[in-house]
Formats: sequence, structure tokens, C-alpha cells
Amino acid sequence: MKRFVQVLERLQMTVAILFLSIFFFVIMLQIITRHLGISIIWTEEVANYSFIWAIFMGAAIMVNRREHFNFDFILKKLKGKRKTSLKIVNDLVLITFNVFIFLLGVQVAVEFWNYTWASIPDMKMGYIWMSVPIMAGTMIIYSFSHLIDHVQAAKVDQVHTGKAKEVNG
Repeated sequence: MKRFVQVLERLQMTVAILFLSIFFFVIMLQIITRHLGISIIWTEEVANYSFIWAIFMGAAIMVNRREHFNFDFILKKLKGKRKTSLKIVNDLVLITFNVFIFLLGVQVAVEFWNYTWASIPDMKMGYIWMSVPIMAGTMIIYSFSHLIDHVQAAKVDQVHTGKAKEVNG
């Protein structure tokens, strides 16, 4: 699972960098052409939608790196089983939340699939809305991977606690 998650994160990072690069290039193009008195109508939409993709892919990566949603203040105070238990609860909250986001994201993508961009009518809005279920789906995968790690850590903690009681008892 770890190898799959690493490959998935690399792929997602590549997509995020690609869309962020498109965003940057289009904004620069927009600045230059406006300065020259040339109006390119599609740059605003391309910049907005590429930024959306970059942000959503980055948000999922942040979940994998555990830098997005956490109870840091509480985690720093806890140790042992309690800390591991909170991490498990955190993973379950993220999985539950992202299942709903995934389902609603698919529903919205299907609903608005055939809507078109104002400046590029051949582009479908569904391609933009697909970023939501892709983000949520990868967040589920990342959180599930963390959940597996935390459950295994809880089992190890339980074994160590049991052995410590046997030695002390």
C-alpha cells in the first residue's frame, strides 16, 4: 500500500505542478497582452480552472503528508494509546467527510458535465468538476493508508502494554 500511495502522490504532485505552471503562464500571458493592448478572452477562465485543479491536488497531497487536518494541539499533549486513538479518530473523520465529498463531487460533475466554458465553448465544465471527486478519492486513499498504520501502531502499543503488565505483575 505504501508504494501505491507514494506513486499516487508523485502523480498528483505532477498534475498539481502542471496546472500551477499553466496558471502562471496564462497569468503572465494575460499581463503581457493587456500591456500591449491585446485582449485574449480565454485567459481568465483558463487561469481560474487551472488554479482550482492545482489547489485541489495540493490539498490531497497535504492530507497525505498530514499537514492539512489534524488536532495538533491535543496530539502534542497525548502519549501512547490515547495519541494513537486520536489519530485513528482523525483518520475516520477524514474518511467519512471525504466519502461525502466524493459522492457529491461525482453528482455535481455528472450534473454539470455538459455545461461549457464561456470563452471556450468546446471545453466542458465536467472536466473542472472532476477535480472534486479526484481530490476526495485520493484523500480517502491517503487517510485509509494512515488508518492502517495507526491501527498497526495501536496493536503494537497493546502488545507492549500487555508485556509490561506481565513483567510488572
